[in-house]
Amino acid sequence: DVQLQASGGGLVQAGGSLRLSCTASELTLDTFNVGWFRQAPGKEREGIACINVSGDNIWYEDSVKGRFTVSRDNAKNTVYLQMNSLKAEDTADYYCAADDTRNFVALIQAIKKRYFYGMDYWGKGTQVTVSS
Repeated sequence: DVQLQASGGGLVQAGGSLRLSCTASELTLDTFNVGWFRQAPGKEREGIACINVSGDNIWYEDSVKGRFTVSRDNAKNTVYLQMNSLKAEDTADYYCAADDTRNFVALIQAIKKRYFYGMDYWGKGTQVTVSS
């Protein structure tokens, strides 16, 4: 069965960095848009970044712009989220998800409205804790 896995989380102090990875079993990610999501304690899940199939179109939620960078290495079947200048409010469980739509703009608009059914596959998340 298709399973996505986010990894690379951990405990860091404010101002530190982490790089998360998204991998998939039985799924070739180079045919999918991939999004990053997070859910903080007591809050709803939110989308924070998304990258299109070819990697030339990227969206970031305002709170992470300039600090987080999403990229993909299709040869390794992996999507990354580089997180720099981490803040305490970044503490959350982080997830990646894959979508096969060709309409990247529509996907992003749905994510902004917290409509996540455009994502076809989800998986296990990784915990990020930022101390201040």
